[in-house]
Amino acid sequence: MRNDDGRRRCSWGSGPEYVRYHDEEWGRPVTDDAALYERLVLEGFQSGLSWLTILRKREGFREAFAGFRIEDVAGFGARDVKRLLADAGIVRNRQKIVAAIENAKAAAALRADGGSLSELVWSHRPRRSPAPRSMDDLPAITDESRAMARALKKSGFTFVGPTTAYALMQACGLVNDHVVGCAVRGQVSKEQREVSHMLPAR
Repeated sequence: MRNDDGRRRCSWGSGPEYVRYHDEEWGRPVTDDAALYERLVLEGFQSGLSWLTILRKREGFREAFAGFRIEDVAGFGARDVKRLLADAGIVRNRQKIVAAIENAKAAAALRADGGSLSELVWSHRPRRSPAPRSMDDLPAITDESRAMARALKKSGFTFVGPTTAYALMQACGLVNDHVVGCAVRGQVSKEQREVSHMLPAR
């Protein structure tokens, strides 16, 4: 679809918050552990809600979760859960809050063992990512997202099923689900190729 600026975008990329996220972030490769942890937390909180709700509360999430610094959040305890449940700047859901803290502990454990969240996530990037011609071509779950969800759970992560795993893959550039004709699809593909040279071969 064409927006007011004349650029063609995926059909969901309308409205200033969505356009900014679509153009500047969605699908662009993310390899930093803290940034990946942030996306994982936000995807978990988005479950059952509009992504726009999450975007509008993103700064609140960053403030509430210590800038998504993994070791800091891993140290959160019962007092922090109580604080977060009272914080109107985020989505106040106990299960999701506890999962975010447990996932920080899991990510910290990976690092303590000499690994990383980035290595785990990117080891499940697909060898091929077909170019979608419309949003109807986008899957909700793939074999790779099922495998990623299993690997995350095995490493102690919670509240992450194959649907959330695929949304993470889309958001962090493991796949390029910008539709054919989208103004940023080519740039995202270029960035993915550049990152692929720095990753272990699949």
